[in-house]
Amino acid sequence: MCFCLIARRLGAIGDGMGRLTSICVYCGSSEGGSPAYVEAARILGAAMAEAGIGLVYGGGSIGLMGTLARTVLERGGAVTGIIPRFLLSREGLIEGLTETIITADMHERKMLMFERADAFVALPGGIGTLEELVEQMTWAQLGRHEKPVLLANVEGFWQAFIRLLEHMRQEGFIRSDLEVSCLIADRAEEIVPKLMEAAAERPQAELDKTAAAAPLSRM
Repeated sequence: MCFCLIARRLGAIGDGMGRLTSICVYCGSSEGGSPAYVEAARILGAAMAEAGIGLVYGGGSIGLMGTLARTVLERGGAVTGIIPRFLLSREGLIEGLTETIITADMHERKMLMFERADAFVALPGGIGTLEELVEQMTWAQLGRHEKPVLLANVEGFWQAFIRLLEHMRQEGFIRSDLEVSCLIADRAEEIVPKLMEAAAERPQAELDKTAAAAPLSRM
């Protein structure tokens, strides 16, 4: 079984267990090559708004990012956009965001996105999406947080990445006794229910850990 499918159980649902109030979604600044990617962003945005879960995202108005944020807003949900100043002219801002934060650089942006979120989702995207996803997986592997991380494997988009992780484990670069917690959803409709279940299994104190426990290295 792919080690990505293993998720730690940290306790039973009950008092003191985690709640899911916001999700950080990483995704492409383009729409990609399949209409299914755009549809997945719409489905996820609608589901988050309906569940009263806020969106934390990269702040852009284009691609899957823009589709997702607009859908959440149109459905009455809350959206926090966090964007570095140098990207404002390239990606633009959506009017009517619940909260807009303009940062000095990417490091500050990623720190704030981590702090504001109870869980992380990677929709289809490019190098930036991959980099942000892997960073959260690395922090979790090192014990810096217990927030759920989920791959939205729409149309099998992340399948090659999942195979690469398994290859790394087989080649001894990821220890066989090391558990990497990563949920996988093949359909957008599964994302919110899977994250809500995962969050409910974690003590709230674990979800409240801030990025101070997982410092970003600066180049």
